[in-house]
Amino acid sequence: MRRLIFEPEHEQFRDSVRKFFEKEVAPHAERWREQGHVDRDIYKKAGEQGLLLTWADEAYGGLGIADFRYEQIIIEENISHGEIGFYINLHSNLVAPYIAGLGTEEQKQRFLPGCITGDLILAVAMTEPGAGSDLAGMKANAVNKGDHWLLNGSKTYISNGQLADVVIVAARTEPDRKHGLSLFLVEAGMEGFERGKRLKKMGLDAQDTSELFFNDVKIPKANVLGEAGEGFRYLARFLAGERLVAAVGSMASAQTAFDLTLEFIRDRRAFGRPVGAFQNARFVMAALRAELDAVQTFIDQCAMLYNKKELTGDDAAECKLLASELEGRVTDAGVQLHGGAGYMDEYRISRLYRDARVSRIFAGSSEIMKEIIGRGLGLDERKMN
Repeated sequence: MRRLIFEPEHEQFRDSVRKFFEKEVAPHAERWREQGHVDRDIYKKAGEQGLLLTWADEAYGGLGIADFRYEQIIIEENISHGEIGFYINLHSNLVAPYIAGLGTEEQKQRFLPGCITGDLILAVAMTEPGAGSDLAGMKANAVNKGDHWLLNGSKTYISNGQLADVVIVAARTEPDRKHGLSLFLVEAGMEGFERGKRLKKMGLDAQDTSELFFNDVKIPKANVLGEAGEGFRYLARFLAGERLVAAVGSMASAQTAFDLTLEFIRDRRAFGRPVGAFQNARFVMAALRAELDAVQTFIDQCAMLYNKKELTGDDAAECKLLASELEGRVTDAGVQLHGGAGYMDEYRISRLYRDARVSRIFAGSSEIMKEIIGRGLGLDERKMN
């Protein structure tokens, strides 16, 4: 189905972005998956092409394009023609907006130019070994020492954990307040900041995911992001955008899996005819095509609402839920229709299947998305009693 949200200038941009990923990313993807992380210089190459933080103000070296559709195109083309483990979306769309939206002018001048050029790689550290989506259960803490904060604790499952030069760390600063969290800009080289082992995962092989440890790390007051104690409110503020980004990625993966499978069943023969000629294959692909078109249309509508700053948390939850669940179904069907080949990593469908599994977990699990949507319908026990 033809997508209606893009103008000619967007399609021109897509062509140039696709060429970048085909030339600079795809040829290195297998090596990156084997080494467990992308090369640092790919961020600098992306920066040279103006593909990092396209929305950032020109005062900091950005393009100043406040149109999410450009970022949407970058995410889609990276997944389709680059390497999903290159977390350009995390850097540009999930972490940098915290600095731009909450940072002081000094912080923005200090960090954003390097983020735009790719000289500084970003990460965000919220998840802890004993607390995933439950931010209220966070144990990492920071104590106000007058001229600095003293940070202690650990984080896990941190994307870009090994490569990151700046990590936004959430920590408890008000022990007696359930949501008394603060955000800190922790820089590489700060004494007491240590990176643990790179974690082995089911999928996303080229994505560097690590443990981080903070042992009496002295955080200057100049590295507090926003107001101390308001971290929970800030995290909630950026969740809609985070879930839209996740939905865009899931949709791009689902579409890629569909395209690969369609090509495969057209060419592969069984019992003297193409696999795609069997009724089961036709019906499976037909149903998936209809779902893909419907969910893509919804995501595109959410992107336009996001541009207008009208995307609600409930809409974003629906978007993320539908896209991640569909990604799982499409990749699973793709493996099945590939037959034995689908179980072999030399076929991309196998990697897409493994990569897809985490989509229903990160950025809020499917179960949490359903909770949010259900409460939005007024189905909240506290309000119904």
